[in-house]
Amino acid sequence: MSASVPTAYERYLPWRRWVEVGFWVAFICGNAAANSVVTWLDLQRSGLVRIQRWEPALWEWSSALVWLALLPAVAWFTRRYPTHWDNWRRRLPLHLVASVVVSLTHVLGMVGLRVLAYRWQGSEYDFGSWTAGLYYEYLKDVRSYALMVVVFEGYRLLLRRLQGEASLLAAPDEGLPLEPMERPERFLVRKLGREFLVAAGDIEWLQASSNYVNLRVRGHDYPLRSTIGGIEGKLDPRRFVRIHRSYIVNLAQVASIEPLDSGDARVHLRDGSQLPCSRRYREALKPR
Repeated sequence: MSASVPTAYERYLPWRRWVEVGFWVAFICGNAAANSVVTWLDLQRSGLVRIQRWEPALWEWSSALVWLALLPAVAWFTRRYPTHWDNWRRRLPLHLVASVVVSLTHVLGMVGLRVLAYRWQGSEYDFGSWTAGLYYEYLKDVRSYALMVVVFEGYRLLLRRLQGEASLLAAPDEGLPLEPMERPERFLVRKLGREFLVAAGDIEWLQASSNYVNLRVRGHDYPLRSTIGGIEGKLDPRRFVRIHRSYIVNLAQVASIEPLDSGDARVHLRDGSQLPCSRRYREALKPR
């Protein structure tokens, strides 16, 4: 694959943040608007004429605004503790605790907004029994939290499929492996239903990214589910060297090392890319 021809994933990247933010804003606000109308119609049908028209809208929009404020925290949490098919049972207790914290924050936030709005209108907001109210709201919030987790993880899985996800070659079912498993010479990349092999020597650098390590190969990044320390031990030390807590570089790609006044350095690669080199690894890099 040529680096001069952008992939569908790379063409999507400039729009990614707009799409992500726009989706959640449209989804949550659209849901609040629809629920406001439905709640008002239900109250009219039940004969509760003392309810003002603005009250159902306030109830729904106060909830929506707090959910929008909580979204970045939920996104960070799911990125910090990703859930996959092979670990969802271990993650379940963690998500249950997180759902309680999220629900409590959501209820306190929306009740606070409602109290302020009602006082602005010259009346008082009554949440009712806190024990019953919190239990009732949690039954709704845990479903909303679960939906967010599913959407976040499904979306990230789709991005990895578009980008191409790398993995170590598995041992054969029968017989001996054709190459040493402790020092892999190739990586398997799955992309949109296709599979191809990447030679370890073609990797230009590796960068830690949450629970993944991105393999940089001919201008493309392929995420590998591993820690930077875990994959460092599997790479040939004659070819690769750690230059930062988040970076490993292929020595054959290094063009020059630029010292910085801070004691750190900047590593210039043959393709024009630049990587940080921390003081801790700088001295070990020079003789290599």
